[in-house]
Amino acid sequence: MRKLFYSLMLLSLCGTLAAQRYDVSSPSGRQAAQVDVFSENGCMRVTYATSLDGRRVVLPSAIDLEIDNHVWEMATGKRTLPKLERWMDNLKLVGIDATTRDTVWHNAYGERSTVRDAYNGLVLHFVKEDGSKCALDIEFRAYDEGIAWRFSLPMHPDALYHRVKADNSEFAFPEGTEAWYHLWAQSTFERLPLEGWTDECERPLTLELPGGLYAAVGEAGLVDFPRGKLRLLRPGVLAVALNDNGTDLVTPYAMPWRVIMASDRLGGLLEQNDIFLNLNEASALSDESWIKPGKQIRETRLTTENSLKVIDFAAAHGIDYMLYDWKWYGPAYDFATDATTVIDAIDLPRVIAYGASKGVGVWVYVNQHALQRQGAALFPVYEKWGLKGLKFGFVQFTSQHWASWVHGLVRDAAQHHLMVNIHDEYRPTGYSRTYPNLLTQEGVYGNEEFPSATHDTQLPFTRMICGAADYTVCYFDPRLKNTHAHQLALPVMYFSPLQTLYWYDTPERIKEVPEMEFFDKVPVVWDDTKVVNENMGVTAAIARRSGEDWWLGLLGNDEAQYVTLSTDFLVPGQRYVMQVYTDDPSVETATHVAVRQFVVTGGQPLPFALQARGGAAAWFRPWTKADRIVRKLGKKICL
Repeated sequence: MRKLFYSLMLLSLCGTLAAQRYDVSSPSGRQAAQVDVFSENGCMRVTYATSLDGRRVVLPSAIDLEIDNHVWEMATGKRTLPKLERWMDNLKLVGIDATTRDTVWHNAYGERSTVRDAYNGLVLHFVKEDGSKCALDIEFRAYDEGIAWRFSLPMHPDALYHRVKADNSEFAFPEGTEAWYHLWAQSTFERLPLEGWTDECERPLTLELPGGLYAAVGEAGLVDFPRGKLRLLRPGVLAVALNDNGTDLVTPYAMPWRVIMASDRLGGLLEQNDIFLNLNEASALSDESWIKPGKQIRETRLTTENSLKVIDFAAAHGIDYMLYDWKWYGPAYDFATDATTVIDAIDLPRVIAYGASKGVGVWVYVNQHALQRQGAALFPVYEKWGLKGLKFGFVQFTSQHWASWVHGLVRDAAQHHLMVNIHDEYRPTGYSRTYPNLLTQEGVYGNEEFPSATHDTQLPFTRMICGAADYTVCYFDPRLKNTHAHQLALPVMYFSPLQTLYWYDTPERIKEVPEMEFFDKVPVVWDDTKVVNENMGVTAAIARRSGEDWWLGLLGNDEAQYVTLSTDFLVPGQRYVMQVYTDDPSVETATHVAVRQFVVTGGQPLPFALQARGGAAAWFRPWTKADRIVRKLGKKICL
């Protein structure tokens, strides 16, 4: 491992005092951060910069807080008046600690089952020179996946609490950097330069830097703090945009991590995204045996008869759960509605028992109105009923209050062995590592909105960087804009330990077609993940491994095109049976999807002819002698 390295040097900055410079590099040495502490016009300043392989990613950028101080004088029994200030002004650096970690943990609910948590770090300790006894730590970690840093407020001896008014920390990027800007968690993307923005941008934000580098700015470890979107401070410079006008913190307190990922490949950002999990605490649950990832189909007609039909369909197609969508307990937008009651049309005990006999568990949707009014009081009832989980609907999240509220509900649900899916504006920051009953969340412009194929090719390198997304995959709905082979690829493309399938469909509307076996068999958690094609907005392909088998998803944009994929993810030279699903107008089914088998060799290129708004899916399993009758994929065959 490369040793942590610090250097002290003298700089002439703004005609003021000497600067102290501290450098920290990741275990491989590829990712690095440089931190400068100096005095400017008599005031202390801290800046940082990051690089990948010596190439600058973030230019020197300010780290800055605005805080009100409230101190209870224990000796006199008096409280000082709050004072708003640029809180960094009168800090003094009093110490530095080096930190390091190199461990491996098992993730039973992720995109990679084995996760390395390795970093080198430094913690800068500051105290205020105004006699208030206030202190501040700034911690940096350098992972091979990126750089992360955060503020921490150590314990104050006189029962101090702070009100954070603003986090003015900056992210300055080289001239010519462009971003995939999106206004909110369920919006589309627009490629823009870092200038002329009219509003804040959601995180994570993917950027392309001059010279072929890619970066993403994100947030990790957010539990009870306002969401930090990104605002354009000035051309080329982004800054944190907190949702609250005031955020009360009692010391000791650690704020969320600011994350700067960097890669020389666009797909590298997705392959490196375990950094978000690693910046959270390990699982707080001593028993996780009741947490079971799986596939889900919803029941919207809300009758016992239809519920039993949905369960039968689920059991026949390897679907683990049925979800009762909203109104199963009455008007969802009415605070007076009791979410521990069930409408007369549903015999819930009968449905739950029938589902259990078929190996299908039952989830329920609960809207924010009932969650606000009844909260954790719902959970012992649901546990007693035998429910497996619940989907939070239309939750508020962006402020400190609502962030604390929703994460508290996740913790309370875990105490009653309930899994959780959070919908609408919530985006993950890695909390599912600590509470893995939080299987998934929305925070995505998903299939219920019928997005374009071009949008779908952008998601793997934007929204999906920060973690699982419940995209709510559709298949038979006539409003779909994209082909059925495109739809088949989605459970592989968009990771989610709870994978919702057949959104808007009912057993009566579903036409049994051969390619449905892909949905039947595809796993929802993985041992490894590789990006195979990374042409943002044009094509995207991801391969994921479960055991010895690999599963491939390929998406094209709104134009017809040819694309050749590498199979370097397979064991070189080893033979596999590839079952491939492609759009084919000559196939006489309602969906026009061809299902074919070929023997392929690891490393052999795969050519595809994609229709407009098309795609393809494939399943690879090791070849055996019993597979002799399967023909080889010839060089002239275009899939």
